[in-house]
Amino acid sequence: MFGYVMANLPELNKEQRTRYSAVYCGICRQIRRSTCNTARLGLSYDMAFLSLLLMSLYEPEEVSGKHACMLHPLRCFADNEYVAYGADMNVALAYYNCMDDYLDEGKRSAKAMANVFSKALPEIAARWPRQCQAIEDCIARLSRLEKECCKNPDEPAACFGQLMGELLVCKEDMWSDTLRQMGMALGRYIYLADAAVDFRQDKKHNRYNPFFAMGMEENWEQWEQYLLLAMGRCTDFYERLPLVQDKAILDNILYSGIWLEYRRRQGKRGVSREVSND
Repeated sequence: MFGYVMANLPELNKEQRTRYSAVYCGICRQIRRSTCNTARLGLSYDMAFLSLLLMSLYEPEEVSGKHACMLHPLRCFADNEYVAYGADMNVALAYYNCMDDYLDEGKRSAKAMANVFSKALPEIAARWPRQCQAIEDCIARLSRLEKECCKNPDEPAACFGQLMGELLVCKEDMWSDTLRQMGMALGRYIYLADAAVDFRQDKKHNRYNPFFAMGMEENWEQWEQYLLLAMGRCTDFYERLPLVQDKAILDNILYSGIWLEYRRRQGKRGVSREVSND
């Protein structure tokens, strides 16, 4: 379900691409330091967006440099408290997602990966109890709704929205309500986009899909209206934040990147229809 909140890289200039990859590499580096090399398999660009958003809002002191890894011989990284926060949330999400897959489908590979992420989880939960509890509760509720074959897509979408809302709020302050509302709308978009993209495969294999459960046939035009409404609400709250640093990258992600990734996944599923984001 994750991986939709990505940049449209060809539309970023060289400096912006370097900055974006530096934050992503910073998160990867933090995950390796707090957990292990294997845990980096759970790395998600969604958390690079999260870190960039909070960095732009709070403008913390930052450390930067270059480091080598197996994939990139020499690459820039950025490090600060919000990069570390993004890494923590990445590990926590990966753990609960793997455990959900294991409990629901008995995947041994998911349990093995959960064991990898679990090494760092107690410390992460101690640092961020509200966020970790929200992840655990929301994933459990999503699993329950899916098992009950919930016919109202608003319920699981709102549940995932609540999860994202809590993640965007690193600390309770004057911006927490705006961030929470933004995250709730973004989470709704992610969940409904994933449901739309997976509709054919879920129907074919008789897996839960909120649109299929409500008796709906394939209707991309209607689904895209749901997505436009969700992202309209998300960007409305986003534009209320006093962002300057890295705003061009964040704009690229929210106004272009997410739609590009959505279209890419449509194509992967054999759907040729394009989404309008006008």
